[in-house]
Amino acid sequence: MNDRGAPKTVHVRAPGKINVFLKVGAVMPDGYHDVATAYQAVSLYEDVFASPASDFSVVFEGGHIDTSGLETDGSNLAIRAARLLARRAGYREGVSLRISKNVPIAGGMGGGSADAAAALLACDTLWGTDLGRDELLALASELGADVPFALAGGTAIGTGRGDQLSPALAKGQFQWVLVLPEHGVSTPEVYRELDRHRERHAQDIFPAQGQPTVDADVLQALRAGDPHMLAESLSNDLQAPALHLSPGLASVLEVGEQNGALAGIVSGSGPTIAFLAADLDGALELQIALSAARHHVVRVTGPVAGARVVAD
Repeated sequence: MNDRGAPKTVHVRAPGKINVFLKVGAVMPDGYHDVATAYQAVSLYEDVFASPASDFSVVFEGGHIDTSGLETDGSNLAIRAARLLARRAGYREGVSLRISKNVPIAGGMGGGSADAAAALLACDTLWGTDLGRDELLALASELGADVPFALAGGTAIGTGRGDQLSPALAKGQFQWVLVLPEHGVSTPEVYRELDRHRERHAQDIFPAQGQPTVDADVLQALRAGDPHMLAESLSNDLQAPALHLSPGLASVLEVGEQNGALAGIVSGSGPTIAFLAADLDGALELQIALSAARHHVVRVTGPVAGARVVAD
């Protein structure tokens, strides 16, 4: 470990994500599901600032998200990430974390995972532990399914619980317009609703795969950088249960698709809705239309890099 000349504060920025494809396998004996997903990191970021301290603490300052309901004790995922790194590296001090949130809370975009990924990289840099990318990714997978992708960024295929990553070739830049939720939803509750949905419709739908895979047309669309092709292949097994739990999302999807979106999809477990536009002009027009309908709207692009140290 080498802390000579280490900076007093390290600033790391990590992106939120959209699941452009998400297939969920059957529920396993432990209550979890294997998934196959295509992640895309987008330009909506969490900013984490790490400073030396004798203990571990986190505060939320700045950003555009109401963080009043978030835990700041040891259950916070960023604190858990810092403690995990300290244990692994044998570091005996602590860290003061300051987080500026812009990714919606419990919105299906991996905001908490981005905080954890940023905390890992920030502490590794601050403490001079120099674990390297592979070991940081291994630690990330211990913290949650989306944390490794927030660290890696870009476009990737996730299998297992989403934490087993392989890079996916993606050409060009995709234009997205996000409708951010007023209230979050519980990811476990959406998965439970999926299981109930499958039980209710067992005679009408194919049984869930044990080990799902990402459809080839999704990979082809990403490789081609073609938004029209990607729009045709967007898919999310969690969309039906998310709509069942939050029926108002259906009208949001309808408004977006009536105003030029190539397609709309619930991101992850929702309730954020991601609309894919054909180009920048289309995204700007869609942003205006959805804002006029009194939705909280953000225009983003993808793919973008994963967690990175920012030189302030």
